[in-house]
Amino acid sequence: MNETRKWRWSHLYLIAVFAIMYAPIFYLTFYSFNSGGTMHGYEGFTLDWYREVFADTRLLIIVLNTLVIALLSGLMSTVLGVLGALAIYEVRRRRTKNTLLSFNNVLIVSPDVIIGASFLIMFTMIGIKLGFVSVLMSHIAFSVPIVVLMVLPKLQEMSPTLIDAARDLGASRLQVLTGVVLPFIRPGIFAGFFMALTYSLDDFAVTFFVTGNGYSTLSVEIYSRARQGISLSINALSTLIFLFTMLLVAGYYFITRRGGTGAQHAAGRGGAAAGAGKEGSR
Repeated sequence: MNETRKWRWSHLYLIAVFAIMYAPIFYLTFYSFNSGGTMHGYEGFTLDWYREVFADTRLLIIVLNTLVIALLSGLMSTVLGVLGALAIYEVRRRRTKNTLLSFNNVLIVSPDVIIGASFLIMFTMIGIKLGFVSVLMSHIAFSVPIVVLMVLPKLQEMSPTLIDAARDLGASRLQVLTGVVLPFIRPGIFAGFFMALTYSLDDFAVTFFVTGNGYSTLSVEIYSRARQGISLSINALSTLIFLFTMLLVAGYYFITRRGGTGAQHAAGRGGAAAGAGKEGSR
């Protein structure tokens, strides 16, 4: 009986938490269809605010800029993050490994305002013009530690005997990496990529410091429009961003479920790679 009550209270608690988290988003979405033009009284259903968003050429260019930045920073930070996680994993001394992890986590735990101001000072000192390049470099910089934290646990879950068996059978370092390690850590790689993509799409504080005149991203644009006054086109734009983020989460969930199957067969692939290496040595 007590366990049943605990089960009910835990579910009620989860429902309350999710209600608090999602209520503002649903409120914003609800009024994005309001024909009244305000968020005080619902007068009728309309899609005019969404039409206004898609009719705004400048806004569409900003959306394209945001997507390009997010995809490029996600891809580059994933490559760098995987290499960084592999390098940290290969370190044998515990103190050195903990030191490297501490340096990796600095950009995660530091306030975004401090990071943004630091990037602004650095780009100004070295002469990099604020705009596409500065935003891209900043997003890569704060996304790499996230990818490292996503990939490193998967490396630590991997049994060293898989690598030893592949090497004993004659596989080269490249064959071990591509045939054993990468298939096993694939879920972590996808998780890191989607986290980096999401952080890039959502970031405001750092981006606000490193954007120049004539270049902007969605987060900065929404902030500047919100300061000018309430417009339900902001609600419509925010709703579209929220739906896009939900699609990313669903895609991540689908890919990681399929990636888990590949990780389970990493040993078999490692054996195949090792066999290929042995045949090549002959």
